Amino acid sequence: MKLGALVKSKTVVVCCGAGGVGKTTTSAALALAAAKEGRRALVLTIDPARRLAQALGIPPTGKEPVHIDAGLLAKAGIELPPGGELHAWMLDPKVVLEGVVDRFAPTAEDAAKIRGTRLYQALCEVVTGLQEYTAAEALFEFKERGQYDLIILDTPPSRNALDFLDAPRRLARFLDERTLAVFAPDPDKKPNPVVRAAAKVVQTALTRTFGEGFAEELSTFLGSFGKLFNKMRIHASGVRKLLLSDQAAFVVIASPEEAALTEAVFFKGRIKDLGLVAEGFVLNRSYAGRQDLEPPHDARERLAAGGETDAHLLDALEKLAPLANGEAVRIESDRKLLDELEREGLRDGGHGAMALPFLDEVVDDLPALNVLSEAILTVK
Repeated sequence: MKLGALVKSKTVVVCCGAGGVGKTTTSAALALAAAKEGRRALVLTIDPARRLAQALGIPPTGKEPVHIDAGLLAKAGIELPPGGELHAWMLDPKVVLEGVVDRFAPTAEDAAKIRGTRLYQALCEVVTGLQEYTAAEALFEFKERGQYDLIILDTPPSRNALDFLDAPRRLARFLDERTLAVFAPDPDKKPNPVVRAAAKVVQTALTRTFGEGFAEELSTFLGSFGKLFNKMRIHASGVRKLLLSDQAAFVVIASPEEAALTEAVFFKGRIKDLGLVAEGFVLNRSYAGRQDLEPPHDARERLAAGGETDAHLLDALEKLAPLANGEAVRIESDRKLLDELEREGLRDGGHGAMALPFLDEVVDDLPALNVLSEAILTVK
């Protein structure tokens, strides 16, 4: 698999995988690589490490993506070509939902009614899938604006991360017409006697459980929120169509840890279950790409045979042998894992796997991202 080709040609890249495999840094490095190719790139991230967020200048509650300043990039030795831009935004479900309400509500009065209820404030906890829905909504909205050439989505570190693909449908099912008819009957329509009786039972139960006024507040909230759903369904269909198109690619991030292959294959299977195709695997923080190194004891023998007589140098090389042997074992292990990922990644229409290098330092700043972005663009 060639990540460099993806960042040059795709409109959307979705990065998924288990927690702790480096999805966020890989996502940011992909966006930086795209910017180096003269593209306007946006990385949508869920929960970046604090230092990485600070390095990119991402505020925790920003309402819009941040354009990473050229001066900040220059300090890290990064110079973008004309047209190249790097943007980043930490996904905030509350901010995204506010935008949905403001755009889709028929009137400003309807939007105010929705936001004025206690239920709206608690919606993130009340409705399963809201965080996933807002991720899909943000992705589609930024795509529709047309202000970015490439959007990288960093999914949550969870086995349920890909639920965002199905969240709009599940959310719509939660508030379908039959639900609204019971909880928030339309005053302009003649009520069905059965529905009216059900609504009375529900309202009585809610009043007994939550106190006076709750049933009316719920009815107001659902009645107003229900007006948004036709437009939300259109967006849900648009998200699905976009991700099924050849504009989008799904990449599974793995690391050379125990059970990495199992987790990576699980995510690939989830992508397939949703009717989509995984482009391939990225083996992150890997020694697999290291060139064959000369063992210290071989170097000692070669130098001695060439007439080298410095005893301290020769002894030092000999003492380094255990460390070098350990690294050789790690390289061999990572290469075997990469080979397995390559074979798995070629199935079902995928394009194999590639490795990104292990860095001595934690990848939480721009210079480190720069190294990864160069690896993305140079691997053939």
